[in-house]
Amino acid sequence: MVKFSKELEAQLIPEWKDAFVNYWQLKKLVKRIKLSQTPNPPPPSSAAAAFISSLAGKFRRLPSDHHLSQVKKKKKNDSFEDGDPNEHHETELSQFFSEEDEVKIFFETLDEELEKVNEFYGSRESEFMERGDSLREQLGILLEFKRILEDRRRKISPSASFSRSSSTFSPRHSSFSENTESNETSAEVSETDEAIAALEKHGVTFINAAVRGKTKKGNKPMMALRVDIPATTPARTISAVMGMLWEDLINNPKKDVSGDSISRKKIQWAEKMIRGAFVELYKGLGLLKTFSWLNMKAFVANQKASASYLQGVKKSAFISSDKVVRLMDEVESIFTKHFANDDRKKAMKYLRPQQPKDSHMTTFFVGLFTGCFVSLFIVYATLAHLSGVFSGPNEVSYMDVVYPVFSMFALLSLHMFMYGCNLFTWKQARINYNFIFEFQSSTALKYRDAFLICTTTMTAVVGALVIHLILGLSGFSPVQVDYIPGLLLLIFVVLLICPFDVFYRPTRYYFLRVFRNTVFSPFYKVLLVDSFLADQLTSQITLLRLMESAICYFTAGSFGMRRGEVCKSGTLYWELAYLSSFLPYYWRAMQCARRWFDDNDLDHLANLGKYASAMVAAGARLTYSRQDTHFWFIIVLVTSFVATVYQLYWDFAKDWGILNPKSRNPWLRDELILKRKGIYYLSIVLNVILRVAWVESVLQLHKLHIRNIESKMLDFLLASLEVIRRGHWNFYRLENEQLNNVGKYRAVKTVPLPFLDADSDG
Repeated sequence: MVKFSKELEAQLIPEWKDAFVNYWQLKKLVKRIKLSQTPNPPPPSSAAAAFISSLAGKFRRLPSDHHLSQVKKKKKNDSFEDGDPNEHHETELSQFFSEEDEVKIFFETLDEELEKVNEFYGSRESEFMERGDSLREQLGILLEFKRILEDRRRKISPSASFSRSSSTFSPRHSSFSENTESNETSAEVSETDEAIAALEKHGVTFINAAVRGKTKKGNKPMMALRVDIPATTPARTISAVMGMLWEDLINNPKKDVSGDSISRKKIQWAEKMIRGAFVELYKGLGLLKTFSWLNMKAFVANQKASASYLQGVKKSAFISSDKVVRLMDEVESIFTKHFANDDRKKAMKYLRPQQPKDSHMTTFFVGLFTGCFVSLFIVYATLAHLSGVFSGPNEVSYMDVVYPVFSMFALLSLHMFMYGCNLFTWKQARINYNFIFEFQSSTALKYRDAFLICTTTMTAVVGALVIHLILGLSGFSPVQVDYIPGLLLLIFVVLLICPFDVFYRPTRYYFLRVFRNTVFSPFYKVLLVDSFLADQLTSQITLLRLMESAICYFTAGSFGMRRGEVCKSGTLYWELAYLSSFLPYYWRAMQCARRWFDDNDLDHLANLGKYASAMVAAGARLTYSRQDTHFWFIIVLVTSFVATVYQLYWDFAKDWGILNPKSRNPWLRDELILKRKGIYYLSIVLNVILRVAWVESVLQLHKLHIRNIESKMLDFLLASLEVIRRGHWNFYRLENEQLNNVGKYRAVKTVPLPFLDADSDG
């Protein structure tokens, strides 16, 4: 049987851990009481049970529950009357055992923990109840909008009658012309009043709603309601603009008859937002239910001897309240009826998505492909050594064809391996990366899947290397053999965009969407996953340069151009080199600019400066590689030093949240997920060393007295070290984000609601 402490640790909600009962502290207090009592210890069945059993006689003499609650209230009121509301109030339990200090401390702590749990549960319950009420109103407004639009489509033909009726309702305002005929105006007023009255049933208020008369200009008063679709993407921005056009078309129907199609689009956006809000509400209610159940077990575990105490605990709000359960049932009913076409099974797929079980087949294939990769690599190394492709006249041509493509895949696979290690360590440390990145738990990549992708890719790459080498040694035409790396690259691209549900399609498409958001950073609202991917790309500049070389090689060959001139030293080569070196930093800088625009936080501008300094350093390095002069060497040295110091400071102080000299953990932070502080100090040193190694690759000092192949291999090694550094950085970045969520008790997303009062924006 699993101990309750292990069960509590396994099921505890990480973001709410500070609100849970401190079960381990209470166990320590019980042990201290045990040691302070008689030398004859009770049987070692359970420390808590033995202690409370020994006090069973004392508990029988406790006063009634009613008297106990009255004493609690009196003590609490006395503390406020004395002018110190923060003074801890003692209960009858702590007064009863006042002669025994350890027992008194235990019951005082127990009382504090019970009050803490009750207070947190009450605040979260009230928050979810308010959210539920708001969603009911939002759903009612949505249904009224849909009914009005449906009535229009059913009753009005696409003629002048459509134009007359379509002007009767607008989410912002309705205007009526004094010049229309009297019967037409009265019909419009009647229908408008009907729509307004229907919406007011659901809590929608309008400016001057009590007075439905005309204004001085003869128009109806403006209604204080708007449909708010957040402009987080270009599509939503366009939708907001089209919404304005829609309102104009509704109010001036003679201009166009296409307003109805625009209104349907806007209603679909609103429906999607409300559906997502219901899903998050249901998730939060489920977490609160788990919170209640775990704390109840913690309080009543092994305390059967204290009937009076158990009765008091069971009357607490976090146990006795049934509001959460009733609201969960109501959400299930609403979601099934309005968002799942009365299909409960379909509704439960949204509300309770099933976690995919780990497959042993995945582990088997990881081991299989790892063995295949190692074997094929040994075969390749042996054949390459015996054939002498890395020496003699074949060295340059072989490295031009093979090195860019296969090094690119190797770096990509290494990054995927590091990501798999991140997923494993985040899971072990109970860092909720699915919530932080807003992944769907049913389709999110797991660490075994990441390792499978990595080993499969490397097996295919090394297998292609072996085939390329064997065919080249067998007398095949070099032109034909050289298409093997290009074919491998083409297969990878096709597989990445493949529309069929194979090879992790949800993950592939999610990656493509995030990459699109990164490329068009200023036009999309920046989420953490977007900035996270952009940070990964800043560590893969070598990969982008290799991709540029590979594409240039195959493109130049197809068009009959001289590959040596175009892909090594031509004007186009240097232009692409500057572009590929700048792009990741530019994308990340634009994300910082967008976040500053959205949040008005100067830290984002400071972060933008970091990436701007990195761009300056990268440009200086490329210029130095073209103009090997002492002046440019000094420029490279200065810019690289400034950029590296800037990056190190931001790594530690902002991204990791450490370097706090006043922390109780010297130069770290107050809250640490890892138990051994030495790991953090070691990680600081390792991050500095790997950053300096990156600077060494920047200066290109290693290319002074070594051959071309050795230079390329050393470039690849240093690029691999930067990928490893980024994987190491990833863990602490998400650890800091997790602790920020814990500090703010963020366990579910807050989905914006579409229907807002116009005067709520201030």
